Amino acid sequence: MNNKLRYILALCVAFSLYFIAKKTLLPSIFYGIDGIVRLYPLSYFTAYLIVGLPVLAFTFFTNGHKIFGPLGLTSGIAKGFLFSFAFSIPMFLGYGLLSGFQVDLEAKTFWLLCVSAAFFEEFYYRGFFFGQLYRNTRLGFLPSLVLGALVFASLHLYQSSNPSTLVGIFMTTFLGAAIFAWLFVEWNFNLWISIGLHFFMNLSWDLFSISDNALGDFNANIIRGVTILFAIVGTIVYKRKKQIPLAITRDTLVMNRLADNRPV
Repeated sequence: MNNKLRYILALCVAFSLYFIAKKTLLPSIFYGIDGIVRLYPLSYFTAYLIVGLPVLAFTFFTNGHKIFGPLGLTSGIAKGFLFSFAFSIPMFLGYGLLSGFQVDLEAKTFWLLCVSAAFFEEFYYRGFFFGQLYRNTRLGFLPSLVLGALVFASLHLYQSSNPSTLVGIFMTTFLGAAIFAWLFVEWNFNLWISIGLHFFMNLSWDLFSISDNALGDFNANIIRGVTILFAIVGTIVYKRKKQIPLAITRDTLVMNRLADNRPV
């Protein structure tokens, strides 16, 4: 088995261990911590990091004893949230108009579905699963994306048992994973841009109670599509103005032909 296959296999094992721990141990770890600290956001955040120890350990030992830098978290937080908020304005305005600007958001919903979902989904799926494949192997954008996006989209299928709704949820979350991964790469592996956009999109969705699942209706998806288009065009315009070439090109789409110092 060559180095590339060993690396990919080890990465998948680390992610699988995190995923199993999340499904089986996260609630008990959370309640154990919360019974001591009595602070819901801190308890949930700590529990999510504990179940992610296999991922953190893998990142640490394969990236020169570093974790947060390789996962895209050490710089650009202000820039990431500024641009991601600007990109999400169509959703706040559009969903506000659809709902008559009737706000309905509980504190636990905010922490669970907006803050935690945005941070940890991007942290584990984009920063780790997609990001480490794309940054540390010679796999291009598409194969690195598909592996992570399929898992990410599949985990949202619990939201319905209706076949047509399931297909819609799968496609919606798959495309969401794709745009978050693209933004992550194009903004020089600044995960805060993906976390920020994910957060603001979730916030606008839940703030105005658009739907009880990730699919939504026709009008909701048109508005969401405008936001995604706004993020794509805004990113391209920004990079052209700064004379920064696009990172995802035909040389990096399938196999990264520009990779020269990658370990596998």
